[in-house]
Amino acid sequence: MHPVAAAGFGAGAAVYERARPSYPQEAIDWIVDRTGLGRSRTVVDVGAGTGKLTRLLVATGARVIAVEPVAEMRAKLEEVLPGVEALDGTAESMPLADGTADVITAAQAFHWFDRERAFPELHRVLAPDGFLVLIWNSRDLDDPLQSAVEDVLAPLRGSVVWEQSFDWQPEVERSPLFGPVEPRTFVLDQRLTIDELAERVASTSFVAAMTEAEQAPLLARVRALVAGAGEPFSFRYRTEVFVIARGTSNEG
Repeated sequence: MHPVAAAGFGAGAAVYERARPSYPQEAIDWIVDRTGLGRSRTVVDVGAGTGKLTRLLVATGARVIAVEPVAEMRAKLEEVLPGVEALDGTAESMPLADGTADVITAAQAFHWFDRERAFPELHRVLAPDGFLVLIWNSRDLDDPLQSAVEDVLAPLRGSVVWEQSFDWQPEVERSPLFGPVEPRTFVLDQRLTIDELAERVASTSFVAAMTEAEQAPLLARVRALVAGAGEPFSFRYRTEVFVIARGTSNEG
């Protein structure tokens, strides 16, 4: 993970939990239908953060294991999901036996992985007939408010990876460790107040890493975007889900 992002997620675990949206139930239903996830199956949620996706996986009846490297994020996950096994680890090094997982999920996380090291490890932990599932709530830049927020954030992003400019599919398709990428897109409408929009922006990794003095003018600009707006207002996303079968090759 980019060091700025790691620092931001550590400092901003509480606001991340409050401000980040969940995922559409229709997306979870499709994952269950496509992968067979449910009772007697095991899912490993890697890069689990505060458990935004993890809690929805629990509802499938599967055994759920969360893997999260940032201690503050993992502590928040354990607070909100006390019954879930939460482990310190990364996609590149998971403290799990070979073939543990029928499904591995990565929500808002895959763009942080060192793919050269992560691909063999994900392949190792998956069962032979397992699936890798990637999911992002991507900000819908056709939405005028999302576009305006991006205009504020873009000059400050620096070298921090933005998942919406990250072309990962060719890497997966070239790998002998995984099969074809099967995509599906869903609509998510987060309803926010002005204060909640400010918190949503503050939960962004590189913003969370700023000092309060650095954040203040940025969040004032964000609040100004919706001054006078009726509350709650819409903040639109495209929830993008990708199901990828584990390949049979052991080449890494």
